[in-house]
Amino acid sequence: MTGRLVDWLNRVLPRPLDPVRSIKMKLGVLLVASWAVAVGYFWYGVGWLPPGTALTAIGIALLTAQVLAHGMTSPLREMTAAAGAMARGDYTRRVRATSRDEVGELAHAFNKMAADLAAADQRRRELIANVSHELRTPISALQGVLENLVDGVATPEPPALRAALTQTERLGHLVADLLDLSRLDAGVVPLRRVRVDVADFLDEAVEHAAATAAGTGQDVHFRLRPPAAPLTVHADPWRLHQVFANLLDNAARHSPPGGTVLVAAEERTGQLHVEVSDEGEGIPAAERSRVFERFTRGERAAGGGTGLGLAIARWVVELHGGSIRVADPPGTRPGCRIEVTLPRTEPVREEAA
Repeated sequence: MTGRLVDWLNRVLPRPLDPVRSIKMKLGVLLVASWAVAVGYFWYGVGWLPPGTALTAIGIALLTAQVLAHGMTSPLREMTAAAGAMARGDYTRRVRATSRDEVGELAHAFNKMAADLAAADQRRRELIANVSHELRTPISALQGVLENLVDGVATPEPPALRAALTQTERLGHLVADLLDLSRLDAGVVPLRRVRVDVADFLDEAVEHAAATAAGTGQDVHFRLRPPAAPLTVHADPWRLHQVFANLLDNAARHSPPGGTVLVAAEERTGQLHVEVSDEGEGIPAAERSRVFERFTRGERAAGGGTGLGLAIARWVVELHGGSIRVADPPGTRPGCRIEVTLPRTEPVREEAA
């Protein structure tokens, strides 16, 4: 009851000193105003006995100081109450920030911090829900296969064992992706940059993707269009391999049988520009800004990915100072085209993740 009364008083009582931009100036105005009110009342009641006049003037000065100082201290009390609420998990409380002095700036910063904490808490809840969902699917499938083997419904033949191995591999990929993202978020992944020959690097990435697709039974053709002239980039080859392994795997999984995945590289205005395109159903324009978020697959949900590959690709590209985006396929050709742009020159200062 007392807390609600204090909140109500904080909302309805005036704050006459809010326009003053300095708390030191507010203290000066407070003292001068209190003194002026006390002296004015003293002269008004000069006919009273001196003790009565003095005591009354002091009381009026104290009352005036309380009224004027209310607006100076109420934001601090509100922040104290809001901080206690946030400690209990309530991030919806905000502070009335009408003052223009240091306390008002602190109130604005507090409100921004509360909004950031609320957004972080929401992302944490979504991450837990998404991870739980992603883990539940392969675990349930693996449990079903093993229960059939134990109960004798299925025999331990290669198809059943391959199904169990597939789900185990999916769990392993998901855990590895989550560990990579946690390291990137924590800033503990340094970039070990070296000179990388673009043609050789992309040729190796395409060969690896073709072998992986053949091993999973995907009928997809890979074609590499290397840069016209020898081209190098200063980058971390292992991290770049993560980027293009994810892009090529996505393109292969979403290509139609017999489709072609094209990888093209060239230099534009001193930067390396690489495109990975497929002949699948493509990504709608409304979904393109979200496909690089965690656990987001857009309309291309089929295929069994973890929903983390493109998020990792974006992180790695941005760590290198580049950019990644979904572009329109050329002409009327169907499919998806993802463009990666990386700076070719070595940065002045080496930065860690």
